[in-house]
Amino acid sequence: MKNIAVLTSGGDSPGMNSAIRAVARTCAHYEIKCTGIIRGYSGLIENDTKNLYTRSVRGIINRGGTFLYSARSEEFKTKSGRAKAFNNIKANEIDGLVVIGGDGSFTGGLKFSEEFNFPVIGIPGTIDNDLFGTSHTLGYDTALNTATEAIDKIRDTAISHHRLFLVEVMGRDAGFIALNTGLAIGAQEILIPEVNMSSENLINSLKRSKSAGKTSTIIVVAEGDKTGESVFQLANMIEEKLPKYEVRVSVLGHMQRGGSPSCFDRVLGTQMGITAVESLLNGESRVMIGIQNGKINKTDLSKAIKGKSKINKELLRMSKIMNT
Repeated sequence: MKNIAVLTSGGDSPGMNSAIRAVARTCAHYEIKCTGIIRGYSGLIENDTKNLYTRSVRGIINRGGTFLYSARSEEFKTKSGRAKAFNNIKANEIDGLVVIGGDGSFTGGLKFSEEFNFPVIGIPGTIDNDLFGTSHTLGYDTALNTATEAIDKIRDTAISHHRLFLVEVMGRDAGFIALNTGLAIGAQEILIPEVNMSSENLINSLKRSKSAGKTSTIIVVAEGDKTGESVFQLANMIEEKLPKYEVRVSVLGHMQRGGSPSCFDRVLGTQMGITAVESLLNGESRVMIGIQNGKINKTDLSKAIKGKSKINKELLRMSKIMNT
């Protein structure tokens, strides 16, 4: 293997640059070429590439986002689009590909690998932490810290004005961010897609906290929670049933994706990038690089995509104890 390419696809996440840097410098260590693909699979189809050297990735380890940019490609979902991409792979004499992204990016990479018998390794880059085979995806730890810091500031206002705040965090299909930040900031309730609390139980919880003398409350809501049709509808419902509450909504949104990556994500990106290159050099393909119990591991891409990463419901139980 003389030339390994790397791309970032789908939503950006903090730590992607750390992984890109590790891929480029590991290639340099083994004296092979590294090709950066600009804007993910779109760049692969359009042959938008750049050579990555040791100095090319200098100063990016502390930057959020992705140095190679990212995009979602509808054309790559078609057979003709993937054929264009493979023609560019051959034209650039690329021997292996590292894909940094989430389940959609891995699905495309797996399909591409199967169709053209081409070596592909995945690095899980998504703040949602929803991929099977790893305890932490790249960017998840930073997103937790960002959300926790933001909610700490919201609490200052909640206390000052005796208000109830519904804070929506990212997590359309998984409640990992909501669960962990909720426990970290001492939320009254944590609403996640995996557990249906029901509006009735939520109202009863708020009544109990009010009677216990609580003057301000934080409820952390994952964006995929089904307790209400939306976090705003949930706020209206609470105000209708509990008119004494002054309810405010704060949606943290895409700020959770940005910012300088945490120490954990920088180290994790480095470990994953090195392992991805060495896996390709060892003849491996169609695996995702992950981490379990502090050790780097590998999972078949198909299992990483199809498997279900389970929420730790024990944390929910502990949250209830903390807010008795």
